[in-house]
Amino acid sequence: MIKDSANRGISNYRLRGIAAYVFLIIASFFSVFPLFWMISSATNATVDVSRGKLSFGSYALENFKGLIQAQNLGRSLFNSFLYATIQTLIALLICSLAGYGFEINHDRFKDRLFRILLLGMMVPQVATMIPLFKMISSMKLLNSVWGFILPSISTPFLIMMFRNNSRNFPVDILESARIDGLNEVQIFFRMYMPVMKSTYTAAAVITFMNAWNSYMWPKVVMLDNRAQTMPMLIANLSAGYAVDYGVLMMGVLFCSIPTIIIFFVLQRHFTEGITGAVK
Repeated sequence: MIKDSANRGISNYRLRGIAAYVFLIIASFFSVFPLFWMISSATNATVDVSRGKLSFGSYALENFKGLIQAQNLGRSLFNSFLYATIQTLIALLICSLAGYGFEINHDRFKDRLFRILLLGMMVPQVATMIPLFKMISSMKLLNSVWGFILPSISTPFLIMMFRNNSRNFPVDILESARIDGLNEVQIFFRMYMPVMKSTYTAAAVITFMNAWNSYMWPKVVMLDNRAQTMPMLIANLSAGYAVDYGVLMMGVLFCSIPTIIIFFVLQRHFTEGITGAVK
């Protein structure tokens, strides 16, 4: 009797395991399929893409030639890398400083200020678009790197992320550093930043991807075609009466590759940073 119950329990456990694996396989298929469809479409002619062909074709070189003839691919890639990299570096410094100050040296006033800061997450971006454009225009920063990055170098989400993860920062390190005579700036750069490496990595991935995929704000502030980014290039490819879907998907592929590489290279540190791990 006991043996039969144990066997039924093992069988149920195996069935649940098989069902879980089947579900994960199906979910993985639906997650990977858009990526596969993008890559295969970049190698097919526009007629084949319109027909829904899913196999790889032989038009990859022709689509690449059509892409570089239709748009300035090199300039757009350079602009996107430049804007996203500078925005990421500055945002990490400013938001980590804010998160460090809010949590390590917090008091009631800072807690109230932080609550007010979080209200900014509820304001839609389109509501601030016109005031921001007027400010950037009056500062003569249109078509410039600073015009692109200034509205996003400090975000409530990143500040909240650094503040919450700073709760796991060892207090013993702070006390030891202060006893050794280090000031707050030295503690931040010598102690805090190395220990919070995973949080910095996760924040860097999020910020870089947001900056790289940003379309609405660059479209407003970048009026010169020489300052266009990759999302703007893709939008230009999809405009017009006749769209070459092979060339368009080749542009989407070039736009997606950098973020895919960055995410997979930093995937482990990204997971640790999101979960609040401290090294």
